[in-house]
Amino acid sequence: MCGIVGFTGSIAAQPVLIEGLRRLEYRGYDSAGVAILQPEGALEVVCRKGKVSELEHTLSHFNFKGTCGIGHTRWATHGRPSEANAHPHVSCDGDIAVVHNGIIENFAELREELKAAGHTFRSDTDTEVIAHLLEEAFKAGCPDLTAALSMAAGRLVGAYGIA
Repeated sequence: MCGIVGFTGSIAAQPVLIEGLRRLEYRGYDSAGVAILQPEGALEVVCRKGKVSELEHTLSHFNFKGTCGIGHTRWATHGRPSEANAHPHVSCDGDIAVVHNGIIENFAELREELKAAGHTFRSDTDTEVIAHLLEEAFKAGCPDLTAALSMAAGRLVGAYGIA
């Protein structure tokens, strides 16, 4: 089973997210990743195949100062275990990162529709369609994340949690 964690606060998100992911290790997983929003607005995404310790080692080479982020441990349901299939997944413009636990039953149809609209997919997962649907919702004029998520979720069939 996948695990998702999110944090927003006044301290650096990176250590909080790693600790949260460590607490989810008992569930079993094949990869882990984080997305951290930096103070200047850049979204930094780092994913690794394997254990949380692999991700933690990679993150030790960065000094992310962001105080808002999401993390994920993945149990493969769509796509083989790989860094490309590790979460978080991002929109084409790189402005939206998504983690998800559950299953999107209609992801194949949504994926084809989004590809036809010009979206490029980097993974084989069902989660990635959520990032692209959010991007489409903003393009359609949604004023904020709540409205965009409501629009995107209205297109999803399945049982899931999203951050």
